[in-house]
Amino acid sequence: MLTRRTFNALLSLTGLAAFAGVSPWRLVRSASAQSIAAAVTKPSPLGDMALGPENAKVTVVEYASMTCPHCAAFTVNVFPKLKEQYIDTGKIRFVFREFPLDLKAAAGSMLARCVAKSDANKYFAVVDTLFKQQEQWAAKNTVEELKLIGKQAGLSEDGFNACLKDQQVLDGIKATQEYAADTLKVNSTPSFFVNGTLVRGETSIEAFQKMIDPLLKA
Repeated sequence: MLTRRTFNALLSLTGLAAFAGVSPWRLVRSASAQSIAAAVTKPSPLGDMALGPENAKVTVVEYASMTCPHCAAFTVNVFPKLKEQYIDTGKIRFVFREFPLDLKAAAGSMLARCVAKSDANKYFAVVDTLFKQQEQWAAKNTVEELKLIGKQAGLSEDGFNACLKDQQVLDGIKATQEYAADTLKVNSTPSFFVNGTLVRGETSIEAFQKMIDPLLKA
């Protein structure tokens, strides 16, 4: 049975502890807005998790950390409106990419990937649960709480244990974070790209409307 001690051991053995040395605040080379916009289109090594049509006129990409309170607030207060008005109507494509700022966020991201595999709807459902229950699992009893979330999503205890040891998933998440920091100048969460234009911080539905609507009409 996993305990805090064995969880910490798993983090060290699998390489998750390396996140402690990955600084999201690293300096990056200057790049033109145009080159960054092109670079945003490169998918995650694990494959992008997205909702909405691939040929949508507007693509919104979010970089978020599972332990980020502002990311949770966006998911609870803004994303449902964005989904109703733009995603469900086929007007935009919304892509979610992992940018964990600590070990617990990395573990949460791994859980979402393990549960969903290639199912985007299942992935977004787990992400939604992680953000809505952030105060419970991120504050204490992280292993037990994450295991429970995994169980509710259909992941067995053996599957959960194997998930935290999955080096391929971990490496993919790390690569996603490092690419965002080095190439796209992401240094905080949440960060959004609206057709390649960077928008930092928790953003209201009204702000998204002002950015998205003109692009849809263009």
